[in-house]
Amino acid sequence: MVRRIKTSGTDKDDTDPADVETSVGETSGDHMTALTSEDEPAATTDAPAPRSRQAVLITWARRVVLVALVLYAGYQLYTQWHEVSKTLLALPWQTLLLSFLCVFVGIFLGPLIWQIMLADLGAPVKVRDAAKIYLVGQLGKYVPGSVVAFLMQMELAKTVGVNRARSFTASLLAAGIAVVASLIAGMCALPAFVRGNHELLWLFVLLPIGLVALHPKILTWVVSQVLRVLRRPGLPHPIRGMAIVKSVGVALGVYVVFGVHMYLLVSSLHHGGINALVLCVGAMGLAMTAGLVAFFLPSGIGARELVIVTALTTVMPYGQALALAVVSRLMFTIGDLASAGGAALFSYLRNRQQAGALPEQAPSPVR
Repeated sequence: MVRRIKTSGTDKDDTDPADVETSVGETSGDHMTALTSEDEPAATTDAPAPRSRQAVLITWARRVVLVALVLYAGYQLYTQWHEVSKTLLALPWQTLLLSFLCVFVGIFLGPLIWQIMLADLGAPVKVRDAAKIYLVGQLGKYVPGSVVAFLMQMELAKTVGVNRARSFTASLLAAGIAVVASLIAGMCALPAFVRGNHELLWLFVLLPIGLVALHPKILTWVVSQVLRVLRRPGLPHPIRGMAIVKSVGVALGVYVVFGVHMYLLVSSLHHGGINALVLCVGAMGLAMTAGLVAFFLPSGIGARELVIVTALTTVMPYGQALALAVVSRLMFTIGDLASAGGAALFSYLRNRQQAGALPEQAPSPVR
């Protein structure tokens, strides 16, 4: 065992040769890290408790729902395959490329929402670090239960000096702001849903609740309660209204870009026009909200496509709408994977470049 003895202002190790423990993993790259009481995990020798019957039932319920959705989607593709295949072949490659580019633009705007809220919480990070943390962490949404994405972001944020409580709070705020912004964008599709598709109108009930919750005083109170439950230090100051406005503005920009992504596909099938553009922006906004509400599904699979197909069938046949929903899902999946990998690689190369430009320094003692 290793005991730390402080003598004459210096630390010395009193090591028992019969039981030597080597500490590893305290360095990450060129940075020395030290566990704080705020982030240090509690040591325990107890074996993990067995899962409760309720947890097992929830897990199996998720699996059953996911399998049912996959089977239903496969059946729909099978019955509509003639129209779907014809639609897929009719999409020009130039349109697919531009639509794919819009997906990437929207995905890379997402980390800015998280970065703005994190900075207002008193933990500013660089854009490249925010992109790596947010985009890589977002891959957790492909695991049933959106909390996995938050946990991944917490661990990644810790590597750049942001404690878990601040990162988790920023992720919750970014998700809440994204939902409200998506519902605002979804208002563009409200006339289409009112005319013929009433199944998803209940989603708009969340909008007035979300708008009220975004008031700085109310949002500050909610965040303070979350931090109190987590037994973490409170906010350095109330959440600023300007940070909320900036985050909502960026989030709206994300859904406009996603709407353009869908409009490019729709217009290539001769269903263009300003009304179609407005409908696509609203459809993509509502689709993202439905995906977040269906957090128990990997990346909201099925829920997002249901909204897109429901909205697009007001301007095109069902088979075409289904084909575009499938194409959009494929683009987003590839975009998520590629953007996460690109952000991580760029951050790694930049850190290596900066480390190489620094003059060599004598190693500092481990704290």
